[in-house]
Amino acid sequence: MADILKEIMKSIPERAKISDAVFEGANIVLYTKSRDFFLDNNGIIRDIVNTIKKRIEVRPDPSMTMDMEQAEKEIRKIIPKEAGEINVIFDQQRSRVIIEAEKPGLAIGKSGETLKEVKEKTLWVPLVRRIPSIRSKIVENIRQVLYENNDYRRNFLNKTGERIYANWDSEKKNEWVRLTVLGGGRQVGRSCFLMQTQESRILLDAGVDVSAPIKNAYPYFDCPEFNINELDAIVLSHPHSDHSAMIPLLYKFGYRGPVYCTAPTRDIAALMALDYISVAFKEAKKAPFTSTDVKEMVKHTICLDYEEVYDITPDIRLTLYNAGHTLGSAMVHLHIGNGLHNFLYTGDLKYQKTQLLEPAITKFPRLETVMIEATYGGKDNILPPREKAEEEIVEHIQKTIERGGKVLIPVLGVGRAQEIMLVIEKLIREGKMKEIPVYVQGMVWDITGIHTAYPDFLNNEVKKAIFHQDRNPFLSPIFKRVGSAKERKQIIEEKGPGVILATSGMMQGGASVEFFRQMAENPKNTIIFVSYLGEGSLGRRVQSGEKQFTLENENGKPERVEVKMEVYTVEGFSGHAGRNELTKYIYNLDPRPKKVIIIHGENSRCLDLASTLHKMGRIETTAPKNLEAVRIR
Repeated sequence: MADILKEIMKSIPERAKISDAVFEGANIVLYTKSRDFFLDNNGIIRDIVNTIKKRIEVRPDPSMTMDMEQAEKEIRKIIPKEAGEINVIFDQQRSRVIIEAEKPGLAIGKSGETLKEVKEKTLWVPLVRRIPSIRSKIVENIRQVLYENNDYRRNFLNKTGERIYANWDSEKKNEWVRLTVLGGGRQVGRSCFLMQTQESRILLDAGVDVSAPIKNAYPYFDCPEFNINELDAIVLSHPHSDHSAMIPLLYKFGYRGPVYCTAPTRDIAALMALDYISVAFKEAKKAPFTSTDVKEMVKHTICLDYEEVYDITPDIRLTLYNAGHTLGSAMVHLHIGNGLHNFLYTGDLKYQKTQLLEPAITKFPRLETVMIEATYGGKDNILPPREKAEEEIVEHIQKTIERGGKVLIPVLGVGRAQEIMLVIEKLIREGKMKEIPVYVQGMVWDITGIHTAYPDFLNNEVKKAIFHQDRNPFLSPIFKRVGSAKERKQIIEEKGPGVILATSGMMQGGASVEFFRQMAENPKNTIIFVSYLGEGSLGRRVQSGEKQFTLENENGKPERVEVKMEVYTVEGFSGHAGRNELTKYIYNLDPRPKKVIIIHGENSRCLDLASTLHKMGRIETTAPKNLEAVRIR
C-alpha cells in the first residue's frame, strides 16, 4: 500500500470496516462494508481531505450492493418519467451505476435528491450521463468500450495513481523545467511538445501536418529527448487532427499511460482518428495506426472538467480551462513542483464570444510562462468583427440563391461547422435569410451529435435555449444529413438552393473535395472558405486563384476540373484568435507572465507576434523552431 493510503487509514475508525483502498488516477477510493459509513461518515472524510488536499470517495464494497436486476427495477421506479428514455449500466467492480438519460437534470433531481434516493435504496453509487439529442454512434461506441473494459480501467487507474503518489511526502527538489518542440514550431501542424522535469516526462498534444508530404507530417518522435518508455502522461488540448491524430500511434508503439483531456475532446479525437484511417484507405494509403490503437487511446483516457485540479505526476498538477476554440477545447495550466513554476499552454484559442462558445479564460491562480499560438499572429492578420462576417456570408448565400446555385462551405468538422450551423439557423429564425436546406455531411453530423451530448460546454445563450426554452438549434428541420455518394450526387443534381457543409476544411481529402469536383464548373455555384488553409493545401490553391486541377473521380480515375464557381473567403468565422485578440489576450492575463513562447504559426507570423509582444509589454519572448529546446525554469 502506498504511503499516502497508509496515512489516510490512520484517521479511519475501525467501525468504518474499510475492505479496500485504491487509486483512481489522482483520486482515492475507499471501499467499506459498513452501510452507515457509506451513507454518512460524519465529516471524517472531509477532515482528511482538508489535511492532505486530495479527493477521497467512499463506496460500498461490491458484496453489499443490491442485485443488479432488482436494482435496475428500483432505479426505473425512482427516476421520474419526465427524464425521458434511460439506460442503466452497472460497473460492478467499482460499485457504480451509470444512468444515461435524455434529460439528466430531471434524473438527478432538485439538489440531487433523486440520486440520493437511488444510493440509499440500492447501495450503488449513481452517475448520470446525457443521451445525445442527435444519435451519436461514436459516443455510444466509446461508452461501450469503457463499460466492457471496467476491470482493465480499474487496474489502469490504480497503477496511474501509484505513479502519481510515488514518494508523495518526500521533499521535492525540482531545479529545472525544459520544453522541447517536437512539432508546431514556426508551423501550423503536428503540434507536439515534450515537457521534462527531473521527475516527469509529459507530452502536450501529438498531431499531424495534414497539408505536408508524409515524411514531414509527423512529430519528431525519433529525437534523442523523446523516449516512449519514460513518458508519464499525454495532455490533449483539443481534438483537431493537427493536435491529436498521432496519439493512437503512440499506443501502437506501446505507450500505456494516461491521456488527459475533456470528455468532448476524447470523443471527437477518437472520431477524427477513425476518419483519418478511413480517408487513408479511400486514397489507397496505409494509415500509421489501426482502429485497435484508437480503442487503446480511449481505454487510457482520463476526462477532466474545466478548472478541476488534478495531479498527473509526482511533481505536476494539471488544470484545464476553456479555450473558446472548439467544444471542450482547453488551455493547459501546469503547476510544477512545490510552487517552482506555473506554465500555461493555450493550445488554439479564441478570445471572443462566438455563437457556440464563451471566450478563453484570462484569470489564473499563478502564472510565469505562457506558450501561445500564432496562427493569425502576423501584422496583416486583423480579423473582421463577427457581425461583419455574418453579413458577408448572408450576402454570398443570397446572391448564389438568386442565380439558382448552391453554396459549398469546406469546414473543420469540429467547431467551424457547428458555428456556421448556428449562424444560419439564427439568421433564418430571425427572418434575415430565406429558409433553405443546409446539407450536413456525415462526419460533420456525427460531431454535431457529440455537441448535443455535452451542452454544458456551449455558451450561456445556447445552454439557456436548450435547458430552459426547450429549443435545441442543432435540431432545426433546416439541417439535412448527407451520408452516401449517391446522396451527394442527388443534392448537386437537384434544382433549388442549398448550403453544403463538408470536411475537410483545407480540402485535403474528404467529402469537401468530392463536392468541389462536381460543383466547380458550374458558374452559378459558390465556394466559401471559413477556416485556416495550410500552405500547399488544395483549399489554399483554390483560394489563391488557381483555375485548373486534376482530381480523382468516384472511380479513382484522374479528371480535369476547371474552376468556374465563385470563390470567397470569410475570415471572421475562424476559431483562432486574430492578431488583435492575441495581443489583447496576453495584455489581459492575470497575473502577467514573465515569458511568452510563440508556436503554431507560419515562420513570419511567429516572429512578428514575438517582436510585438516584447515591445508591447517588455516581456521576454521566443519563437522556437522544431527540435529546439527552451529552458523555462
